[in-house]
Amino acid sequence: MWKPLALAFTVAASPALAEDDAFVTFRVLKPEVAQQMAEAALLSCRDAGYQVGITVVDRFGIPQVFVRDRFAGAHVYETSRRKAWTSVSFRTGTTDLAELTAPGTPASAIRDLSEALPLGGGLPVLDGDGSIVAGIGVSGAPGPELDDVCAQAGIDAIEDQIAF
Repeated sequence: MWKPLALAFTVAASPALAEDDAFVTFRVLKPEVAQQMAEAALLSCRDAGYQVGITVVDRFGIPQVFVRDRFAGAHVYETSRRKAWTSVSFRTGTTDLAELTAPGTPASAIRDLSEALPLGGGLPVLDGDGSIVAGIGVSGAPGPELDDVCAQAGIDAIEDQIAF
């Protein structure tokens, strides 16, 4: 007889305990959507005449997708991955982080971290509620500001799927 009573208590108490639950919920991109974003960024750069590599990481900085155009340099894997990781880790675009961590600024020591790469081309990807769901890093365009343009094109390509 105590089991039904315990179950009734648990069901009645659950809404009040929801905030104290031991678990958190979060969103990450499906691999197919991450792939779409990377390919859109690649095509944007290719159309502009740039050979690049693109990495999409999940909200924790773990790579989901990497694509590299035929003639992109060997460095684009590492730099695109680190830009994407940096954008989710610091929750900001890497162009902004480059300014915030310039030599002589209070945050300049961030540049000493082994994975951080405050160089334009990395953007956090936000859902409609403003939560980070991924990061994208682009490397190989003739300048970091152009890497940013291609990264944004990737995000724009999936925006209707994540802006709910």
